[in-house]
Amino acid sequence: MSTIKFKFDGNLDYQQKAIESVVALFEGQPLANETYSVSIGTQDGGSQLSLGDEEFSNIAAVANQLVLTDELLLENLHKIQEDNNIPLQPELAGHHFSVEMETGTGKTYVYLRTLFELNKRYGFTKFIVVVPSIAIREGVQKSLEVMREHFKELYDQVPYDSFVYDPKRLGQVRQFATSNKIQLMVINIQAFDKARAIMNQENDRLSGVRPIDFIRAACPIMIIDEPQSVEGDTRKMQTKRSQALESLNPLCTLRYSATHKNPYNLLYVLNPIDAYDLRLVKRIEVASLVGEDGFNSTFVGLKSVDNSKGIKARLQINVDEPAGPKKKILTFKQGDDLYLKSKERQEYQHGWLVANISCEPGLEYVEFSNGQVVRLGEELGGLGDELMRAQVHETVEQHLKKEHAVRGKGIKVLSLFFIDKVANYRVYRDDGVTSLGKIGRWFEEAYNELTQKPLYKGLLSFPVEQVHNGYFSQDKGIAKDTSGKTKADEDTYALIMRDKERLLSADEPLRFIFSHSALREGWDNPNVFQICTLNETRSQDRKRQEIGRGLRLPVDEHGERVFDPTVNRLTVIANESYDDFARQLQSEYEEDYGIGFGRVDITAFAKLANPEAKQYTPLGQDISKTLYESLVNNGYLDGEGRVQDKFDPKNPHFVLALPDEWAHMRSQIVDELNKYVFKNRVVNSRDRRNLELRKNVTLDPTFRALWEKISQKTRYRVTFDTDELVKKTAKAIAEMPKIHKPRITTAVYRQNMSKAGIEGEQISGGVRDVAQPPVLPDILAYLQNSTELTRHTLVRILKESGRLGDFLLNPQVFINQVTDIIQRELHRVTVNGIEYEKIGGVVYEMHRMEEEAERGITRYLNNLYEVQNGDKMLFNYVEFDSDVEKEFAMACDLDDRVKFYCKLPPQFKVDTPVGPYNPDWALVTENEEKLYLIRETKSTRNLAELRDKEKDKIACGKKHFEAIGVDYDVVTTLEEALSG
Repeated sequence: MSTIKFKFDGNLDYQQKAIESVVALFEGQPLANETYSVSIGTQDGGSQLSLGDEEFSNIAAVANQLVLTDELLLENLHKIQEDNNIPLQPELAGHHFSVEMETGTGKTYVYLRTLFELNKRYGFTKFIVVVPSIAIREGVQKSLEVMREHFKELYDQVPYDSFVYDPKRLGQVRQFATSNKIQLMVINIQAFDKARAIMNQENDRLSGVRPIDFIRAACPIMIIDEPQSVEGDTRKMQTKRSQALESLNPLCTLRYSATHKNPYNLLYVLNPIDAYDLRLVKRIEVASLVGEDGFNSTFVGLKSVDNSKGIKARLQINVDEPAGPKKKILTFKQGDDLYLKSKERQEYQHGWLVANISCEPGLEYVEFSNGQVVRLGEELGGLGDELMRAQVHETVEQHLKKEHAVRGKGIKVLSLFFIDKVANYRVYRDDGVTSLGKIGRWFEEAYNELTQKPLYKGLLSFPVEQVHNGYFSQDKGIAKDTSGKTKADEDTYALIMRDKERLLSADEPLRFIFSHSALREGWDNPNVFQICTLNETRSQDRKRQEIGRGLRLPVDEHGERVFDPTVNRLTVIANESYDDFARQLQSEYEEDYGIGFGRVDITAFAKLANPEAKQYTPLGQDISKTLYESLVNNGYLDGEGRVQDKFDPKNPHFVLALPDEWAHMRSQIVDELNKYVFKNRVVNSRDRRNLELRKNVTLDPTFRALWEKISQKTRYRVTFDTDELVKKTAKAIAEMPKIHKPRITTAVYRQNMSKAGIEGEQISGGVRDVAQPPVLPDILAYLQNSTELTRHTLVRILKESGRLGDFLLNPQVFINQVTDIIQRELHRVTVNGIEYEKIGGVVYEMHRMEEEAERGITRYLNNLYEVQNGDKMLFNYVEFDSDVEKEFAMACDLDDRVKFYCKLPPQFKVDTPVGPYNPDWALVTENEEKLYLIRETKSTRNLAELRDKEKDKIACGKKHFEAIGVDYDVVTTLEEALSG
């Protein structure tokens, strides 16, 4: 059976930014091209360094070495934080550095690739990845396996060894210390956090040396995956696990997580809001299933018990309210009467007094005077089974809808069910015979019913018993309920990890996965599109934990990531109202990430560009503060920065009041404020609209004439003046920042250990310049490989820059900066020299848009403008990505000068050297004669404020439309579009 081979894109901007944020921390560190060895216990002279204080035998090791002072590290840190809009911290918080990345955005890929980049830039060779559990350790091991070829290609087949620490194979630990190749060890914290661990014991196979001493000797760069789980909460004091981590003698510690408890020296942040805005994870939609009008039988649900201040229980019961009966959670103690608490509902009139409350762990329940007993997490009466059955049915239908939507795109669809009792899915008899439990039966019934519908018939050709299966921990061959933390759970995790790629094969029938707690953390599959948690009562699990299993973007049959936003939606099937689900999810984000949704930071506008400036200039924090205070004074924000109801950009009459000197930035500020409104990010699955194609418009001669003019395809060729490139590049290099000599720092710390943790006090130190290495790197070969320019051209650039002498001061820093400048200038002259020409007989075909419309185009309402004048637009709604686009669509709709307008579909792309370009708008205007226009809408017409790639695509687009004779321009309003 075939399996999917994952492919990796090494050019994703946000991942590159995260990698570069760590690499730039060591700017000024020379490239290590001499082998340094470390000896513990003695000083042998030469290039050996000594780590004294402990009585060990000599350990010769190839070690990492840091030559930067703490002052230089802090200077680099400040540059990175300024660039990433992170508040500058006044002093260095040790050698711990944090990267925050939302679940599902490739955190493991980022930190693994960062290690290779650190080796390439600075020559570091020893790395150790510490993980909180065996489950996550296996995940990292799997990542190393599937990424090995990718890293080899990216880094010129650099030799490296990667392995998982195994106490039975201690020779690998010795190799870790002594090898001069890249060494990457993956280890879980439990392997060395106790004194009795093999890692911390003297070992005869290692000449009586402790394994940990080999690691200490190598001064590894340590990566902690999920530090809050590895070492706990260190905000107040160090923990025992923090001491264990320090015992590895790391050169520095890089900490990667989505939810840091203590973000030391924060370098980079990609929080949930950023991930959603950049479409790096699936959008969330919630299919909400709530039992309504189910008040005809006696209902009691036990939510919690507590004996901290007297024995109490929280029960959910039916309560009469002025607007009718409602389920409410109330607190009860022994002797309380449900009849009175329910406002005298008749169902509780006989025998529903609380007789006993048990708080014994594992045996929590409430007993009533009529003999009825309700256990923790369970319900009496109500619609529990009916709700679960409906959830199963809804999940199967959502799955089949997704199968239909992605048909022909090579994307396999998976659905994931979490259940609280294995027996509800599969029943195991003592003789080994199994049968389906109620959830299994409900699934097969729903699947057989729905696959017979005309819309879904033939989508899946496998028999029902092959499309679903359970992954459960085993006890002598029988599945069992477990906590997710046992050895049996680890075996289950390993099984599903081994199946991860096979599950993505279209030949593998399995589509519906049922699991107990073993898959709640540490496992995900990119093609999970539906998640359903089935409980006897409402799910008490954390929402982030549920959705985290399905946030990652899917892959297709070729193993390539899919970025189609119409496909990338995760549907959560919930047995509660959407408002309740969203409220809990939001509170968890606030708790876990420290995000104050709707609370704008005073520096929120610092990175916005002033469109009236002659060149790109961020507003800065002072002007951001002025704008912030204006928004507070005008009632859009409260005193703590929370967005108020007065900020309502969806209202067609809304205008944001700003100081006169900044009124021209209204659209940019509205877009920025929208990012702080969480309701725009978790979307109710009911709050969608279908885009309907208007056939009468497609047949209209005006539209047909427009399409004929703009649908002509082109091809391009590129020419540029080498002399111009040399001149501009040499000038840019001449103006680059001053380059300093590399430095070595000497710092001696006195280490103190107490129950409070490990503390270090510096008692001496010094700084000196490093003597130039005897062999300089081949700068021309390096630059030629990075830029593909000829050696002759590169020599001219370097000579004319007048900065070649800086190469002798710090070769690697010089090479890095020069490479960046050459690539930037080469990019610019390439785009300036591009020419387009028509391809005879090749056009963008209209029927593809019509076919997509027939399959159904669904979009979220909060990003749609409803068209008022239907004869002017192809669809009944216009999808917009910003406030500027929304205002432009509204203006086109209402202005009589515009006879037709449309937002060009994503398939309408112009080829450019920097990637495909999708223009925004096509318009037809008519005064004395018809004009056919293409317009790009931006918040500014000053192209210098746009990102380089964005500017380049616009420049190429302009030349494409010149080649086919269509008027093209960049505008901010309709008036500019018509006057251009």
